This record gives sequence, structure tokens and C-alpha cells, in this order.
Amino acid sequence: MEGLDTRFSRFQESLKRVQDGRGYTLEDIVTLLKAEGEDSEALFAAAFKVREQEFGKEVYLRGIIEFSNYCSKNCLYCGIRAENSIHRYRMTIDEITAAAQDIKNAGIGTVVLQSGEDAWWSPERIMSLIKSIKEQVGITITLSIGERSREEYALYREAGVERFLLKIETTSKDIFTRMHPDDCLFQRKKCSVWLKELGYMNGSGCIIGLPGQCERDLAADILWFRDMGMDMIGVGPFVPAQNTPLENHPPGSTFMTIKTVAVIRLICRKAFLPATTALETLEEKGQLKALKAGANVIMLNYTPQTYKSNYKIYSNKKAIKLEKALETIEQAGLARVIDSNQNNQRDGSAV
Repeated sequence: MEGLDTRFSRFQESLKRVQDGRGYTLEDIVTLLKAEGEDSEALFAAAFKVREQEFGKEVYLRGIIEFSNYCSKNCLYCGIRAENSIHRYRMTIDEITAAAQDIKNAGIGTVVLQSGEDAWWSPERIMSLIKSIKEQVGITITLSIGERSREEYALYREAGVERFLLKIETTSKDIFTRMHPDDCLFQRKKCSVWLKELGYMNGSGCIIGLPGQCERDLAADILWFRDMGMDMIGVGPFVPAQNTPLENHPPGSTFMTIKTVAVIRLICRKAFLPATTALETLEEKGQLKALKAGANVIMLNYTPQTYKSNYKIYSNKKAIKLEKALETIEQAGLARVIDSNQNNQRDGSAV
């Protein structure tokens, strides 16, 4: 009993330091991430309270268009990695613009334009796409197109792109290097710094359950998100993808994912935190649990059906429809935000 009391006391002390926002350490974050039973419920309740203090009952919807599944990279976990033999596609600007209009018609104020790292989509083509959506649809744009030059990021910012999502996936140099054989953690971090300097609402995130990952790695990720002042942080469990080096690696823990969301909410109080599709893919009501642990965004996929089945970053991806998202939000005791251009300054991007 004494041992249990000691662990309980350690958790409570760590939770209080993190809630107070001062004096906490990486070890305090590790303690929260290891919470079980009543401790984990206390963690979720604290995160829910902070989200309510910062955002009320507001939950934001986002519409994603996966406009190209060509990718030059070979990330070990990703189903659209360059070496995978899959049907490749690139949507036309007219098709993307029409899908963006569908998003706006649904009352959603932000389109997330996501692709693999596809050099065919040159700065000139991306600029034409931005112009088409801005002029014909008039909707907030989040770009998620990978690592580009600072000059290119500046070009898109000047063209009116408000947000950029570039997930770090892990800040562990060892894990990053193993998972990204043709990438560099230093360069990825540098790109995030550029995006911040250029005035984007800056998005990042991590994958829970990568090989060799532990609570200390996740705690380091959280501290990096804090120090970078990330506006949006997407946390999802690892989900295996067919025909990848990790196709037989077990999925990430949804419980650990939700605990990570909760700790991030306590530390990055004003960040926009998605209840990710990957959570719902692995666990029924996974998104509901994330909303109850501090998340405040749900992503809806508006990629046309013709292409959607070929954007397989992981296998068996669950399709979340608008009606389902609204039901989940209601079950969490929260309310959907009807987006408009008037709330763009507060409105966050998501994944």
C-alpha cells in the first residue's frame, strides 16, 4: 500500500506542477504519460477543463484533400513511400478547387491540401492552385506538402496561405533516422523554424508507437512542441501499412495516444489538437475519448472517391463522415463551430 501511495503522490505532484505551468520537468511529463487507472482519469479531466477554459465547448472541423500520392521519400511506415508499387495519381487544379468548394458548402472554414513530397507540384503549380481556391472558393488554406525551401514557404505565405502542417513525427534523432532513411531531423526542424519566422500558423505532430519509442521520447516531443509554440499538434497512433517495412509491427497504443493528447493540452494550452482519424481506425469511439481528453478538432476527408482509396498512408483507414463527426461532438458534450472568414485569427489548422 505504501508503494501505491508513493506513486499516487508522485503523479499528483507532477500533475500540479504541469497544471501550474512552472517548475515541471521532463520526468514530470513521463510520470503523467505513465498514468493508469484513476490517475489517467484525473489527467483526462484536467485536460478537458483546460480545453474548456481556452475554447469553451468549441470543436472545429477541417476538410482535407489528398491531391497527390506521388512521393520521393521512403519513410518506413508510410503506404505511399516511393518504393511502394501503388496506383499513383495527381488531381487537377479544377478537381481540387471543386472539392474545396464542397468543403466550404459543408460549413467548414479550412481546407487542408495534403500530398506526398511531389516535386511535380512546383512553386508555379502550387501558386496556381492557391490562386484558384482563393478566387473561386474563398476559404482558409493549410498546406501540407512536406519540406520545401524557405523561399518557397515565403512565396506561399505572401500568396495568402495562412497555415502549414509539417509533422516532425518524432524528435528522437535515432528513431527519426531509422524511420526516415532519406531525411534529416535537423532539416525538418529547420523547416519548422522557417514556417514560424514567416508567420504561418504552424502545425506539427508525432506518431505514437514507432519502434523503439518510449515515454521519454514522447516527453521530449512535447517539450519541443512547447518551445516551438506550435499552433496545431496532431498526435495519432501508428497504424501499419501494407507492403512497407513496418507492415507487421503492432499498432500504437490508443490509450497512450489519448494520454499524450491530454498532456499536450495541459502544456500547450492554446494549441489546436485533432482527435485523429487514426485513433478512430484502431478503436471505436477513439475520437470521442480524445475529445474528452482535451482535443478540439476533427478532420473530414473530401478527397474524391476516385482517388481516396489510393492515398493509403496506412491500411484500413476509417472514413469519418460529417454526420458521424457531429454525433461524436455531441456525445462529448461539445458543440461544432460554424466556420467563417471572420474567425480566422483564432481558428487553428488540423490533421
